Amino acid sequence: MKIGNREFQTKGHTYVMGILNVTPDSFSDGGKWNDRDRALKHVEEMIAEGMDIVDIGGESTRPWGYTLISDEEEIARVVPMIEAVKANFDIPISLDTYKSGVAEAGIRAGADLINDIWGLKYDDKLADVIARAKVPCCLMHNRKSDKYNDFITDYLDDNRLIIDCALKHGISKENIILDPGVGFAKSLEQNLIAINTLDKLCALGYPVLLGTSRKSVVGLTLDLPRDERVEGTIATSVIGLMRGASIFRVHDVKENFRALKMAAAVIGKSFNA
Repeated sequence: MKIGNREFQTKGHTYVMGILNVTPDSFSDGGKWNDRDRALKHVEEMIAEGMDIVDIGGESTRPWGYTLISDEEEIARVVPMIEAVKANFDIPISLDTYKSGVAEAGIRAGADLINDIWGLKYDDKLADVIARAKVPCCLMHNRKSDKYNDFITDYLDDNRLIIDCALKHGISKENIILDPGVGFAKSLEQNLIAINTLDKLCALGYPVLLGTSRKSVVGLTLDLPRDERVEGTIATSVIGLMRGASIFRVHDVKENFRALKMAAAVIGKSFNA
């Protein structure tokens, strides 16, 4: 899979996606990277720590307590940052948005991948934007209700529908990444099951991105606040690697990079190759 100017060999390889939220209200680091110079310094640090892709988000997408903003406001946050990162660093850029207008503006500014937390369900124009631009996309499992008849069966069926929607709109099979959606429309137990059964999601035939960084699944399991969830996140990353995930979206790049590199060596996977 080509993301930006870089080839990603997602079968048997492992990559780290670093998070750059340019939002005032993200659950873990809201307001921390709104300043351009501080944000660019943080990108530089994450690259030095092993980041392969930077994921830029302009609206909090936590499951609760966030403020919906207009396309215009989100574009005003993310486009200047995409342009600044593109001008200063040679690294693929992911844009975390579920809105077609924001995606279109972001792609024009230089975004190389669209990371959609609604798996093409929120905005029916987004799939066409992605298909026309021929950029890769990460499509996350999400739904409005957290009620399932049988969690694994329904969850995998949901992901098949996401794939079908993408393909029907002309998104290339080679440009699709799946995300289990840890922390979205799932109970604590269901989140743990989703992590532990990533091999079933991988079996659908697409690269899988795992994003558990500092999330409630870690906080509730360990009874820890957001700023003390590094070790718990690392544990889920390593388990995700062993279950077949190939891209890991994290806040703490250095710690996850080192743990994943060690785990990859033990199980015979390549790292950042």
